[in-house]
This record gives sequence, C-alpha cells and structure tokens, in this order.
Amino acid sequence: MAEIVIMGAGLGGVIMAYEMKDQMRPEDKLTVVTKDPVYHFVPSNPWVAVNWRTRESIEVDLAPTFARRGIAFKAVPVSKVMPDENRLQLEDGSTLRYDYLVIATGPELAFDEIEGLGPNGFTNSICHIDHAEKAAANFEAFCANPKPIVVGAVQGASCFGPAYEFTFILDTELRRRKIRDRVPMTFVTAEPYVGHLGLDGVGDTKGILESEMREHHIKWMTNSRVKRVDDGKMTIEEIAEDGSVKGTSEIPFGFSMMLPAFRGIAPLRGIDGLVNPRGFVLVDKHQRNPKFKNVFSVGVCVAIPPVGPTPVPCGVPKTGFMIESMVTATAMNIGQLLRGKEPTHQGTWNAVCLADFGDSGIAFVAQPQIPPRNINWSSSGKWVHAAKIGFEKYFLRKMRKGSSEPFYETAALGMLGIAKLKKVSTG
Repeated sequence: MAEIVIMGAGLGGVIMAYEMKDQMRPEDKLTVVTKDPVYHFVPSNPWVAVNWRTRESIEVDLAPTFARRGIAFKAVPVSKVMPDENRLQLEDGSTLRYDYLVIATGPELAFDEIEGLGPNGFTNSICHIDHAEKAAANFEAFCANPKPIVVGAVQGASCFGPAYEFTFILDTELRRRKIRDRVPMTFVTAEPYVGHLGLDGVGDTKGILESEMREHHIKWMTNSRVKRVDDGKMTIEEIAEDGSVKGTSEIPFGFSMMLPAFRGIAPLRGIDGLVNPRGFVLVDKHQRNPKFKNVFSVGVCVAIPPVGPTPVPCGVPKTGFMIESMVTATAMNIGQLLRGKEPTHQGTWNAVCLADFGDSGIAFVAQPQIPPRNINWSSSGKWVHAAKIGFEKYFLRKMRKGSSEPFYETAALGMLGIAKLKKVSTG
C-alpha cells in the first residue's frame, strides 16, 4: 500500500485528487490536506467584486465530495514540509506521512512587497473570495461618491487576465449605474505592452485589448512599477527599455484593484533543491522534483521562467488548461510508479482563456502556452461573455460531483471549432 498526499485543494489540488483516484491501485490511500475546507471558483471572483455573484453560488464543500470518492480529507494548514523525512508537519501538531507527495498549494500573495498594497492597505484584490467580498463592499461605497479608478497588475505579477477582466467588468457596471461619465479609469501594468499577458501576447491580444481600451475610454500605462500606495494616491514609475526610470506619476483614485506578485507559501520557502529562491517548486518534464523523486507539483506553485526579459519583471501565468495537463501527467506518472514503472507522461502546457468583459470578452488559445506555438489564436465578441457563464456552471458541476473529465481540453477544442467556422464563413 502507498500513502499519496496532495497538499492544497484549489483548482490544481481538487482535480489532482479526482484524477489520482482513477490511477491508484485498490490498496493505495489518498489524502488531501488543505487550510480551507471549501473550494471557491476563483475565475468568478471579478463578478463577486461587483455583486454579480455571491460566495455561496461559487463554492463547493469538499468534505462530502471527497468522501463520496473515497478520498481522505484534512482541513488543517501545513506548517512545515520535511521532504527528507517524507512527512508534513500540520498546524494542529500532528504529522502526515507520505510515499508520494503532490504539492498543489497555489501561491502566497506578496502584497507586503509594496507599501500600501492590498486589502490591508489601500487597494482591493480579487485573488481570494474574502478579498472579492471586501472589494464588493468597497465598490458599493465608491459608487455613492464616484472618483477615478486605477486597475492593473504590479511588477512581478504573473496573472494578468483577471486585471483586464475586472477593468471592463467595472466599466460595464458603472455604465449600468449611469455613473461611468464621472469615473476616469486608468489601467496600470508591468507588461511591456497591453495584451502581453506574461506570454508575449496570443494572436492579436495587443490589438484587440488596445482597441477595447480606446473604445471604453480607459487610459493605460505599461512598463510601470508601483513604488507605493497611499490613501487615494498611487505612485508609479514608468521604466525605460534600459531599466532606468523614465518618469514618476502620482495617480489619484477612489477605488483600485491591483493584482500582486506571487511567491511560494511559507512552509515551502528555503528548502534546498525543492524550490527556487522565490519559493516555487522545481519540477522536471514529468512534474517531478529533481532532488526529491517522490515529490511532484502542479499549478501556480510550479516554477516556470519568464518568456523573455522585460523592462519590468513579468511572470508567466499558469492557466486552467495548463494546470489540467500538469495534473493528468502527474496522476498517470504516479500510477506508473505505483506499478514499478518509470514515469513517461508530460503535460502539454497549452493555454485556453475566456476573459469576460461584462457584456462581451476576449478568448484565446495558445498551443503550447510558451511561444513559439503551433496554434496562436484570439477572438473577441459577446459570445465570450455567454461562454464564460457556461464555463462557470459546467465546471462547478464537475467539481461538486467529483468528475475527472478533462474540461479545459473540451473548452479549447470548442473555441478552435468556433475559429474554424469563422474562417470558413469569411472565406
């Protein structure tokens, strides 16, 4: 019998549990350990932050779902990872031993790296359901006294799509409330150009997003480094190609949402051979740590180098499709190890994204996610908004029933089908 432990129960950890269960032998035991007993669908957080969704509508109680699949569950935070001893120290004083460990913790949000950033400072966040609910309350108060808005992603951020989503969702909601004319909006990003997304663009994301910004009267600042945030004021340095400071601006705001940089969680940081200096887990092409051969990792906590140098540091996003491919490869590789074989499976690391703009949106497919690519496609339109709603409903249903079916791959194929139909219809 082998003890398999999954650390974390976000997107990567939950689907990892479902797929790992399918690959195990009858005698093996699977345990998920996490700090939060409830899963929340993070892509819906921008909607929560403008009161288009409630916490209850996007959550899944994990304990009964895991129980139905025969998966043990411990809702206790991990305080220390001890890979030399094959065990985890938990915050309640207990330990959890493993034969195979899959790290799927997601990131720690590095708000503290910029003075005044984050929910405990002067900007909002949509990275966590608690943050999104607080942002919703702050937004309601803002609407009673409209002022300028600043939205974006700071230096070192690696998740840019939600910043664009939230910008246009705010624009839509302000128009619905008939106060958009009283709210100047500025998009501030570390990206070298609008639509870079940490991926050097996908298809024509630069052209599409710049056009949307102009059409919606949203100013933008790229190659920007947030120096500090004060109450109602953000100090921003614009960085030249050679890394020098080209200029410094003080942008006033009455409401702001800035995505932070990520880092590995505290129990992982500083473990030689397991993580990089930022605390992200080092893996080979089989999602396996090179030093600790019984440790695998999937999701946002995996170390991936940037696509290339940029004047302001930009990380690489780990999208749902990419994470799903990591999960499938990891489950099959551990299944091989359980049967005395060496791992052979590799994640495809493709990307599929539906970015909702409130009443329209942009979609893209990148295969592989890191260029050069075999498929490099993007499109926009009202159909994306409808597709994102369908995506949310379908995925939450999948999570609640404990299904291991590959949803992101299906979504990617569907969007590529739309692309082919468009090509045919336009000749």
